[in-house]
Amino acid sequence: MANIVLIHGLWLTPLSWEGWKERFEAKGHTVQAPAWPGMEGTVEELRANTKPYERLGVKEITDHYDGIIRGLDSPPIIMGHSFGGLVTQLLLDRGLGAAGVGVDPAPIKGILGLPYSSLKVASVALKNPANRNRAVMLTPEEFHYGFTNTLTAEESKPIYDRLAVPGPGRTLFQAGLANFNPNAVTRINRHNSSRAPLLLLAGGKDHTVPASTVRAAYKIQKKSVAVTELKEYPERSHYTVSQDGWEAVADHALDWAVSNARS
Repeated sequence: MANIVLIHGLWLTPLSWEGWKERFEAKGHTVQAPAWPGMEGTVEELRANTKPYERLGVKEITDHYDGIIRGLDSPPIIMGHSFGGLVTQLLLDRGLGAAGVGVDPAPIKGILGLPYSSLKVASVALKNPANRNRAVMLTPEEFHYGFTNTLTAEESKPIYDRLAVPGPGRTLFQAGLANFNPNAVTRINRHNSSRAPLLLLAGGKDHTVPASTVRAAYKIQKKSVAVTELKEYPERSHYTVSQDGWEAVADHALDWAVSNARS
């Protein structure tokens, strides 16, 4: 049985992984879903007080999980959603993990021409430079556009109420402006042949990280001789980890990771 570490995305908490965690544990795996640093607590607590995490950046988040993973007794399977998928790739680039799965991963450096829908979601933070040092909350309408666009607004609102939290704006500035920064924290070594196997999952209905962005990441990662695969789900949104039918996505991710994990 495997160790598994699940990394949540921006505007969410480990609660977003509840189904995957329970499903993997029922199969006998040991699963951790730690929060980003400073984001331990309930959704209500995180909404009420953003100070502990409002200045978080990609490196701080990656270093946090780096420390957790190095403390395990064996290299885990690392799975991340959205910005957690970006962090997963950065951790694999550091030589960590037995295998990695990026679910609708935020862009690594080198992806050009982000689609309009991505920019629309990211503009929640990017429209104001002061948001580099703030946590920014999505409105119910913005959450519906960015995450649950395959549902009605009425179906989306209870999901927003249960899961959504403010997200540190710095992460969006770092990812969005990475191609203008030679030392971008989202940079990976595209020729790192020693990294663990990587599976990227894309959703055809995803507004936040469209499938074209995930395909572009795949092309960059494929320059390594390490195992790299891409799977697209044409009807899935950015809410894919909990969207109806998530079980099939979770099972494919787990089966692939277990089959390809390096010893």
